[in-house]
Amino acid sequence: MTEERLGTIYASSAYIIWGFLPLYWKLVEHVPAWEILAHRILWSFVFMILFIIVIRRWNLFIGEWRQIISDKKKFLGISAAGLVISLNWVIFIWAVNSDRVLDASLGYYINPLISIFFGIIFLRERFSKLQWVAIGFAFLGVFYMTYNFGSVPWAALGMAITFAFYGLLKKTVDLNPIFGLAIETLIVAPVAIVYITYLQVNQFGALGFSWEGFVLLGTGLATALPLLLFGQGAKRIPLSLVGFLQYFAPTIMLLLGVFLFNETFTQVHAITFTLIWIGLILYSYERIRTLKRKHSKAA
Repeated sequence: MTEERLGTIYASSAYIIWGFLPLYWKLVEHVPAWEILAHRILWSFVFMILFIIVIRRWNLFIGEWRQIISDKKKFLGISAAGLVISLNWVIFIWAVNSDRVLDASLGYYINPLISIFFGIIFLRERFSKLQWVAIGFAFLGVFYMTYNFGSVPWAALGMAITFAFYGLLKKTVDLNPIFGLAIETLIVAPVAIVYITYLQVNQFGALGFSWEGFVLLGTGLATALPLLLFGQGAKRIPLSLVGFLQYFAPTIMLLLGVFLFNETFTQVHAITFTLIWIGLILYSYERIRTLKRKHSKAA
């Protein structure tokens, strides 16, 4: 098996798991979103530390941690990343367990275009006219839904914006993805531990010898596994292929929302998603064309 084919399997598996993740959160839909988040943070940290020990990277991890805490800029950057990804997680969990899987899907479709917009604003990156048109279609889709429903799709925008900010913050800290998740969760884990302890002591918590308790323990694996698969896949395949595969997750969520969870898919939804899909097609086309130009120049 070639490296590229193996990478495609790894990356596809990651996006497929992310796409089906709403099924996992539905198992604990009666547990408050903030409590699920606290468990996701804590058990992700525990899982990543155990994984780092198993692959014998503990000394390297400690070295990275010492380097980060000695560099104020890096520490602030990764701390902010930990807070932002936590906010992204809780919005996603809330959306799924509030029967808004379509909003979650919309958020992940919008995200690449929001990331482009942030690149223009914060990193002064230059983009083509076609990419500006792609962003325009995304904003047009959101505006159309807002105008017709009379309310802003806050869950979708919240997920897209927080994940775009997360990507932006990660650019400030050059860190191994495995160590990155471990350190991000390490920074916010104390708050999660205090919150879980408070709930358990006051008998409000869901953790225990029950189905929901075991599902909460599994949130670490559910979070870390696709990230590890993605890390192995992304380094083996072209960036253009990663860009294509990323749409697996929101497409699966869209299908789950409509056909499994029976969420209402109106004409407004259809037009909104179509406008955003047009934007994504233009964005993907321009991205592939740019990569081909770079390869031809390199040759």
